[in-house]
Amino acid sequence: MTEPLVVGAQAGRGPAASVTDEVFDRVARLVHRHLDVIAAAVVLRARGELVLPGAVGLPVSTQAERVARVAEPVTALVVGTGAPVVVRDVEHDPRVDLDAVHDLGVAAFAAFPVHDGDGHAVGALWAVDGAPRVWTDVDLATLSDLAAACTSELRLRAERERARLAEQVAFRAHRRSRFLLGLSERFAGVSTVEEVEDALAHAVGEGTGARWVSLALVDDDRRHLTYVTVGSQEPGQELRSPRLDEPRPDTHVARTAQPLHFRDHDALVASYPSMAPIGLVSTGARSFLPVVTSGRVIGVVVCVWEHPREHDAEAAMLEAALGRYVALALERVALLETRRQVATTLQEALLTTAAPAVAHLDIATTYSPAARTDQVGGDWYDAVVLDDDAALLMIGDVSGHDVHAAAQMGQLRSMLRALAWSHDESPAMLLTLLDRANEKLGPRATATAVVARLDRDAPASDGAAAALPGDRSYTLTWSTAGHPPPLVLRSDGRVEQLAARADLMLGIQPATARTDHTARLHPGDTLVLYTDGLVEERGTLMSARIAELGRVLAASKGLATAALPRSLVKGLVGSRQRDDVAVLAVRVRVPVPSGWPSPAGHARAERRVADSLSDLGPARRWVDDVLECCEVDSEQRRTAMLLTSEVLTNALEHGRAPITVTVEVDDRRLRVGVRDGCTREPELKSPEPHDLSGRGVLFLERLASRWGVDKHEDSDAVGRHADAGAGKTVWFEIDRGSHPLTGAIEKVRKDPVTGAIPFAGPLLQRPSWDGSRSG
Repeated sequence: MTEPLVVGAQAGRGPAASVTDEVFDRVARLVHRHLDVIAAAVVLRARGELVLPGAVGLPVSTQAERVARVAEPVTALVVGTGAPVVVRDVEHDPRVDLDAVHDLGVAAFAAFPVHDGDGHAVGALWAVDGAPRVWTDVDLATLSDLAAACTSELRLRAERERARLAEQVAFRAHRRSRFLLGLSERFAGVSTVEEVEDALAHAVGEGTGARWVSLALVDDDRRHLTYVTVGSQEPGQELRSPRLDEPRPDTHVARTAQPLHFRDHDALVASYPSMAPIGLVSTGARSFLPVVTSGRVIGVVVCVWEHPREHDAEAAMLEAALGRYVALALERVALLETRRQVATTLQEALLTTAAPAVAHLDIATTYSPAARTDQVGGDWYDAVVLDDDAALLMIGDVSGHDVHAAAQMGQLRSMLRALAWSHDESPAMLLTLLDRANEKLGPRATATAVVARLDRDAPASDGAAAALPGDRSYTLTWSTAGHPPPLVLRSDGRVEQLAARADLMLGIQPATARTDHTARLHPGDTLVLYTDGLVEERGTLMSARIAELGRVLAASKGLATAALPRSLVKGLVGSRQRDDVAVLAVRVRVPVPSGWPSPAGHARAERRVADSLSDLGPARRWVDDVLECCEVDSEQRRTAMLLTSEVLTNALEHGRAPITVTVEVDDRRLRVGVRDGCTREPELKSPEPHDLSGRGVLFLERLASRWGVDKHEDSDAVGRHADAGAGKTVWFEIDRGSHPLTGAIEKVRKDPVTGAIPFAGPLLQRPSWDGSRSG
């Protein structure tokens, strides 16, 4: 088998131009000049015909066409024998077809074979004369040397072509290897679908040159295909959830597990007319690749190129490899997510699920597992109520991130909880006892921890501060075993770091001496305990991160205590979380200014609300403090908070300043009223499910025992804010014996005839706080 000849100029410039070769033309000119013949040519057998890459002196048509059209060409004889053919006179040589040579004006000729790189004769170098001629030895030697030069040129070109093809093969193999290596590296560490998408976009772009890529996953019910791509899909592509039975290429691939390739957008539309609206940005090639795992299609990868593109065997192989890598990555994501859910469930089961209710304290906690790991963490928190005036708060972190660490965490937490309940000791002594038990009984874990004890001040002596019987602060006593320092958010917005020197962590030297530290917590102050996952960041000093925590905490002033722990996690780590985080916050509630409810009268508190939604949270928290100090149960407080939020929001958004909130509590009911300077009545609306507002009156109707609106003139303002002037007060009452969220409530309904909301003024039978009727 002979190798293909490499002759001619660049293809695409016409038939003659594609055959004409300057090197062989030069050889023909040398023969013509040195042998003084009328014509010379290099004739080669290529593509099933005789072509003339080098020629001079031939008839115009042959010279232009560069193809020898001879019925019985002598070149075939030269190629067949591999020997020269020399004819002095064509008239007397039986090997020559006289009719053919007479048309070309040939009377004598000499032809020497030209060989390819494998030594096969593939053509001849011709010298043609118009009259009979005796070819001298010099003539034949010259012709032989030039034929050998043609052979050398063909061999050189063959070697170059072989080298070029080998280089192409090597380049494709190298590109394929780099693509596969890149796939392996990019998909090796993915743990979420978002990371799979990002790795997919980079791998496809670098490896195949695709401009856009989309990832769609088959839903669990296997009825729909849902696109999960966010940042790398084709602009203008309609990312929706098509049904698998729709006539689309992506759903076809999901059903059949067979890839689809389209050279351009026209080919796509020709097969799937419904895809015509797609491709407004790019009209290039498209591939739809199945993602198969365990014999089932779990997704489809859509690759889009900017220009038309043929899909050869190599491209199909690379795309198939891409589908396999995506399948493996999605399998890993599913496995990690399952393990992470199990780990999180285990971790949450080991922690206290809800903060205990402690009189005069507002406690909130959160546990946030690491976003990039399936491992169980060793973080824990706990709270133990000793009595009405004392509580212990604990937080810690066991070294390690595995099930073993979680088991050790559970043991340490249980031991510390038991010690706190059974031993009336200081935090330092409790940590010492825990460290000894850890060493002697196990689990011999290393951990950091903080134990904090809150002791409420004793009641004031007779005659002292009688107007504020609930205004009692707390003494905070704490001890630290290698743990980050606690922070205190003061009621005025300042943040104080309790930066006493930390003692040795647990599990190192049980006999080490431990120290107690003290501080004061006043009403409105918030103590924050946290684990190191909140403040650790690679490349940043711990002190800088704790300072940043202080700034975030200061910015959270006024935020509800229940929302504070999660707000700190979001503000400090957000999506960059790499470690588990536990946060415990406790706020000393603000007491009721007028004292406790008693047979002699009800408790009453009043607060001016700033004319800004930024004061909504602090006002709600103040109302909750008042109700908690009056020993209103948690269910009624939650209901009152919901209704207070609605009424306050309405006043802030639709009313006018000044705005005042008043809370009154006795042994029969609680009452919250919000006064503002606008007389416009609230409206009963019927919001649609998608409406974000308009439900305040509906909540009052559903949850309040009774509610109404008092209108005020300039002359009837009362209380500390008697200068408020005209306006209205929207109020609601909840009976102390009712269960708003779980039981039936007697309510004052709207007038059945007029449908109007009853105002407090006309309600002459509404009982007043002293048992009489208001009027």
